Amino acid sequence: MPVGTQGAIKGLAPDQVAATGTQIVLGNTYHLMLRPGAEAVAHFGGLQRFANWPGAMLTDSGGFQVFSLAELRRIDDDGVEFRSHIDGAPIRLTPEASVAIQNQLGADIIMAFDECPPLPAEPGEVERAVQRTVAWAKRSRAAQQQVDQALYGIVQGGLDVALRRQCLAELMEIGFEGLALGGLSVGEPPPEMHAFLDAFVNEMPADKPRYLMGVGTPLDLLRAVAAGVDQFDCVLPTRNGRKGYAFTSDGTVRLRNARHKLSREPLDPACDCYTCQKFTRGYLRHLIQTGEVLGASLVSLHNIAFYQSLMRQMRAAIEKDTFDAFRRSCEASPVCAVTKEEE
Repeated sequence: MPVGTQGAIKGLAPDQVAATGTQIVLGNTYHLMLRPGAEAVAHFGGLQRFANWPGAMLTDSGGFQVFSLAELRRIDDDGVEFRSHIDGAPIRLTPEASVAIQNQLGADIIMAFDECPPLPAEPGEVERAVQRTVAWAKRSRAAQQQVDQALYGIVQGGLDVALRRQCLAELMEIGFEGLALGGLSVGEPPPEMHAFLDAFVNEMPADKPRYLMGVGTPLDLLRAVAAGVDQFDCVLPTRNGRKGYAFTSDGTVRLRNARHKLSREPLDPACDCYTCQKFTRGYLRHLIQTGEVLGASLVSLHNIAFYQSLMRQMRAAIEKDTFDAFRRSCEASPVCAVTKEEE
């Protein structure tokens, strides 16, 4: 799911995003409640109509901002008090408020309010986050009144498999339409995340969507699908696109590199997206070097198309029962060779 924090995928029109094969996009509850406000979105008939997005949408709960805006917030058992990053105004966000805002935003999938601890963290801090997450999940479930919105619970617990099992068991008693794994890709080394996924994901019920939040690189997606994950979101394709980093079948292309200045090659000869069909690396490099918005848009568009193509290939391999071979081939290819700098 490409991330449309403010109700838009940065620099791209909805039809362009849909043309990549994208079926669902993500919006951010915290940012949308500040601007333009949930009431304004509801006035236009919900986020899809407001943004003219033809597919499904998911909104997060605002819980990740509890983690990412640590300098601007205070947590207690009832909820979280933020200072707006825009004007410093105080904002109180509780499970009930988060669900009510998401009801007004009108996404197809909404998330229970949770606490996302950073990693690494002291065991006691992670345990307290799990206790709050479960308590807030109960309140989120009780507050959800819209039968046309699927509510997902979020499993927290860091890299502690036993703590994750405890959280999962309690969430399953509450009952949700899907289950997400939160609190990953927040500071832990990727190999530790991959090992955790291998150890835990298949304990999640197979008859509900399994959603890994905020992940990740092509290798992360490949390993997570192998572990049993169904659904992902990440800013990486568009964030890297704005920096001039392109994901390709031959590995990452850094367009600021001088060797691309006179290149007539497309970003990826194996890609049939609009960017690769119409523009050379030399022209794209020129746009990135000069700060032209079109450059960021075209590379972001390609990166989303690349990610969607990778997901389609994984689905096809699963259907053909050839996923293990596909996975080994990808892991040995430049597709999965993303450096820390590029992440």
